[in-house]
Amino acid sequence: MTQTSPEADYIFEALLLLNKQTSSKFERCAGISASRLQLLCKLYQVDEISQTLLQKEVGIDAAAVTRHLKQLEATAMVMRRTKPEDNRVTLVSLTDYGRERIITFRQERSQFVDRLLQSFDETQRRQLADMLQVMNGHMSDMG
Repeated sequence: MTQTSPEADYIFEALLLLNKQTSSKFERCAGISASRLQLLCKLYQVDEISQTLLQKEVGIDAAAVTRHLKQLEATAMVMRRTKPEDNRVTLVSLTDYGRERIITFRQERSQFVDRLLQSFDETQRRQLADMLQVMNGHMSDMG
């Protein structure tokens, strides 16, 4: 059996805790989950997109995307419709209300990150962003 280093154990546990705390505290502050905000941000970039393509682009499983979209539809932020040429395809778009709300949510996200990183200077923020990008790349390589 291979021994793990205390540093590796700490980093792993810290990443898990940070993920858990970030998700719950962001949702409390902004009033929306990070996953739903991710969907809204993607929809903000396009006029309309198929639900399947949206799911692939944000990397959230299909069942979760359906649940999130139903909830967002119930709050009048998104609209779903069947593609006229192919009834098997569901198209998703932001409503006007959703476009208004996304601006507020993005401001909330920016303020949240600023508070989280308040003791970091610009160089440290860039370094952190670079390290996170490398880590995400490694995670993608792991399959």
